[in-house]
Amino acid sequence: MSTEIQNLKSFDPFADAADQDTVETSQKTQQTNIHIRIQQRNGRKTLTTIEGIPNKFDLKKILKVIKKRFACNGTIVNDEKAGDVIQLQGDQRNAVKDFLIDKDGLDIDSKTIKVHGF
Repeated sequence: MSTEIQNLKSFDPFADAADQDTVETSQKTQQTNIHIRIQQRNGRKTLTTIEGIPNKFDLKKILKVIKKRFACNGTIVNDEKAGDVIQLQGDQRNAVKDFLIDKDGLDIDSKTIKVHGF
């Protein structure tokens, strides 16, 4: 007579799903997406952050054009997880998305751009 209960043994059904190949492919898909987010500062002030711009583009030149076109201030911040992130003053989400998609801008596919925020 066995007193061992089978249901209480721990078994992780997703243990084999975390292979190195799937982790690497998920990191590659995250790197190809461009994320545009808004952050609330104090009062009505906001920051727009852009992360995930491909390395083939020069961020300093992009920032210079965006600042001039949208009449806002901005900077490039180095984040540990996201890498280089462009920060802009104000809510510039739609304008930046249009700039990234536009042929006069960077001509990036609109499927790779994700806009977050309230």
